[in-house]
Amino acid sequence: MTLPQGRRSSTFTRLLRHGFTDPAAAERLLEQPELAGVRGDPVLLDALGATADPDQALHGLVRLAEALGDGERRALLDTLTSAKPLRDRLLGVLGASEALADHLARHPRDWHALVTYDSDDLHPGVAHFERGLRDARTPDTLRAAYRRSLLGIAARDVCGTSDLVRTAAELADLATATLRAALAIAEAEQPQDAAACRLAVIGMGKCGGHELNYVSDVDVIFVAEVPEPPESPDGQEPARDEGAAVQAATRLAARMMRVCSDTTAEGTIWPVDANLRPEGKNGPLVRTLCSHLAYYKRWAKTWEFQALLKARPVAGDAALGEEYVAAIRPMVWQAADREHFVTDVQQMRRRVVENIPVAQVDRELKLGPGGLRDVEFAVQLLQLVHGRTDSSLRSATTLTALAELAAGGYVGRADAAALDDAYRFLRLMEHRIQLQRMRRTHLVPQDEASLRRLGRGLGLRAEPVAELNREWKRHAMEVRRLHEKLFYRPLLDAVAQLGGETRLSTDAALVRLQALGYADPAAAMRHLEALASGVTRKAAIQRTLLPVLLGWFADSADPDAGLLNFRKVSDALGRTPWYLRLLRDEGAAAQRLARVLSAGRLAPDLLMRAPEAVAMLGAPDGLTPRDPTALEQEVLAAAGRGQTPEQAIAAVRGVRRRELFRTTAGDLIDTFGDDGGDTSPAAGEDIGGGPLSPSLLVDRVGAAVYALTAATLAGALRAAVNAVTDNDAYRLPTRFAVIGMGRLGGRELGYGSDADVMFVHEPLEGADPGEAGRAALAVANEMRRLLQIPTVDPPLLVDADLRPEGKSGPLVRTLASYEAYYRRWSLVWESQALLRAAPVAGDQGLGERFTALIDPLRYPERGLSAEDVREIRRLKARMESERMPRGADRTIHAKLGRGGLSDIEWTIQLLQLQHAARLPSLRTTGTRQALAAACEEGLLSASDTAVLDEAWVLATRVRNAVMLVRGRPGDTFPGETRELAAVARYLGHPAGHVGDMLEDYRRRTRRARAVVERIFYEG
Repeated sequence: MTLPQGRRSSTFTRLLRHGFTDPAAAERLLEQPELAGVRGDPVLLDALGATADPDQALHGLVRLAEALGDGERRALLDTLTSAKPLRDRLLGVLGASEALADHLARHPRDWHALVTYDSDDLHPGVAHFERGLRDARTPDTLRAAYRRSLLGIAARDVCGTSDLVRTAAELADLATATLRAALAIAEAEQPQDAAACRLAVIGMGKCGGHELNYVSDVDVIFVAEVPEPPESPDGQEPARDEGAAVQAATRLAARMMRVCSDTTAEGTIWPVDANLRPEGKNGPLVRTLCSHLAYYKRWAKTWEFQALLKARPVAGDAALGEEYVAAIRPMVWQAADREHFVTDVQQMRRRVVENIPVAQVDRELKLGPGGLRDVEFAVQLLQLVHGRTDSSLRSATTLTALAELAAGGYVGRADAAALDDAYRFLRLMEHRIQLQRMRRTHLVPQDEASLRRLGRGLGLRAEPVAELNREWKRHAMEVRRLHEKLFYRPLLDAVAQLGGETRLSTDAALVRLQALGYADPAAAMRHLEALASGVTRKAAIQRTLLPVLLGWFADSADPDAGLLNFRKVSDALGRTPWYLRLLRDEGAAAQRLARVLSAGRLAPDLLMRAPEAVAMLGAPDGLTPRDPTALEQEVLAAAGRGQTPEQAIAAVRGVRRRELFRTTAGDLIDTFGDDGGDTSPAAGEDIGGGPLSPSLLVDRVGAAVYALTAATLAGALRAAVNAVTDNDAYRLPTRFAVIGMGRLGGRELGYGSDADVMFVHEPLEGADPGEAGRAALAVANEMRRLLQIPTVDPPLLVDADLRPEGKSGPLVRTLASYEAYYRRWSLVWESQALLRAAPVAGDQGLGERFTALIDPLRYPERGLSAEDVREIRRLKARMESERMPRGADRTIHAKLGRGGLSDIEWTIQLLQLQHAARLPSLRTTGTRQALAAACEEGLLSASDTAVLDEAWVLATRVRNAVMLVRGRPGDTFPGETRELAAVARYLGHPAGHVGDMLEDYRRRTRRARAVVERIFYEG
């Protein structure tokens, strides 16, 4: 209990001044008889006040004193008051680590390990630690000896005798000695196995790189061989049993791992992780050297070679270990030449982000933005790229490798120094966090007491928590900035001679561009030179933007196209004041532009025709589809301003081009996730807010393209009427309507869909029927002519072949003519086609009367006869056999293939024809709406509906993806590698997983075909 204000003792006040947070408890501890003789020593209070947590240090000291006998306690207290090195070491450890305080309470005599005896204690190596562990003959004695050695490392660390690099190296050396001791215990327990094999333990990860944490998995790989046989008396070499040797080595390795990993009363040392071995957890624990090499030559992925960059022998048969490293080292430095190097690297980057739980991202020191992994990944990738030809870059230690990259000119010296400083600070934070409880964690604590201890442990004493948060965020931001800059800024220095510190040669720049996925690095260099050279303000802003843009392009399926398209847009808009300012100041706009320019041909081609549309990318609602009514009004107004039909349709096409870009850009951005956030390009932060669901994207695209197509048809109709009537629409002697059919009528258009239509007219009262018919035909022909005028824009093909009598019938009919035809001549396929008929342009009343006319035909009161069903099935089979392109793969054809659009649409249309007369909910022109209605009415099970809907959405997205990527319609996956990769990215598959995409498509459509077979053909 604290004393009342005004009655506090002088000791209480001194304790507050020395940093104690609970002075009353500290006073009571100082009064303990175990501290008799030192409780009033001001030197002791000063030393306690210098620790990370004075309260914890004092409590640990009392526990240690209580555990010692009288004589040993007196020796400790005498040394404590007379020997500053021991005092600082002991109290520093107790204040920084509750776990090591617990160890000292269990093994009180281990305080002697903190006394410095000779110079070897100041800079110990593996030999020193092996001497400290040599008497450990059992797992428990090894654990205790390990913690005893750890005391010395922690003491040197918290007292500043060793810096971060030295501490990490000592931890790796202690791990090496511990692995050797654990293997010795295993061999002593299993002597027959030890004699039956040669076993080498290869250190990986931070252990292999001589940069271990206090608590970290120790990554290893095991290699085994048959031992050399003794000389045979008869001169014949005995049989060598490789299988038996591997089995024996496996038992030894497994026992060695358990010695280190098991938890007993003495705690645990650390887990030994062998998952970096070939095939990971699924592969054998131990392999021979030949087996390792065979795997790496044939099956290994890039990340495995990146991991092998840190491989070094640490225990077991030293000669075998060196033989292993010598054999795999050349493969490591050839990894960047591999065919899938770039896609593998991109996958690794994505895995880093995906592994961060959302709730922890702001506290994650290792994987979070601006964390340790950003530094390590950047350094290792630069090593893999440039270490092929420069052997000076091959250090396994991160900070040493960073210094080598700076010395070689691959990283600017100032940048390397800033990154070194940030990495040391973040690693030191990680060490202090782990040291407290000796637990493997990379999360910054949240409670005030832990943050205060952490801040004080880093030397921040004035306002420990505030200073810690400020320094941490500053270093994280610097790491994030430099992570982007390391790859791309030197490229600009190489091509533009910017005078910066980094002197990346042209050849080295080409190598880096190639490693980042640019198929034509020489062309990329030319684009960079054109964009960034010179002293103009434009070039200066481009140099600010390009490092991040290059990274975004490199993450796409076609970096070359992204950079080329960016140059084209910049050439077109570079002198426009708002363009570069928009990209510089609106991070969301810059990233959106990068995604759009590198995702295929359609959106960039649209943008090249109207570069000013870049402004949409920066507006808060710039990519939101326009309201259909407002869009139609704009189109009609534009058409009305045209002096000639050609001018009118050009204005209509201009609106269509702009809005089609809005839709495609919005689709691409929403596919990959976007929250529209405002970020700085220099920070390199992603703007993603998570991709939208495929079904939502399909619905949004279908509705947007429908609204745009309907408005375009309305504009073309206005221009055609004006042309026929000399700009006096009131002189048209007939009402005229455009009826949408197929996907147009269903409001589910894709980017490459034709506009299937029928034209209907109705003469005005008193008008001559012949004159009305001629006028209507002239309007329809003029509409088609205007829309067919050649243009660089994507064409809008008007197809009227679904009209009565097809191509042989009149292009335009009156409402009465339609009624007469359908009453006498209509076939079942026409009823089916009319299921998706809906008015889209022209006279609204006439369109509604047409709909009322055809309703009895498409929703027959008695459903379908057996003969009608057979006819529909026959037509479907004929279409599958006759319309499928020769040589096409039926399993991946989105329209006519197995489980494709045709399968699903014909199935639901059959149900509509059979049941819509009695079930009004089925009277819809949309496929997905009809499927949902059929499910609600019990005509389809929920599972069958889900399968059909999922396949229809996927096939629709495939067609949209092909149009986006190739710039022209297609019903099957493209054959060109980069185009196929771009389609895969659009469909949500990671780079390099094209095979998974095709297999996923086949699996889903195969399931849909099974439902179609049962419902359509057998139902």
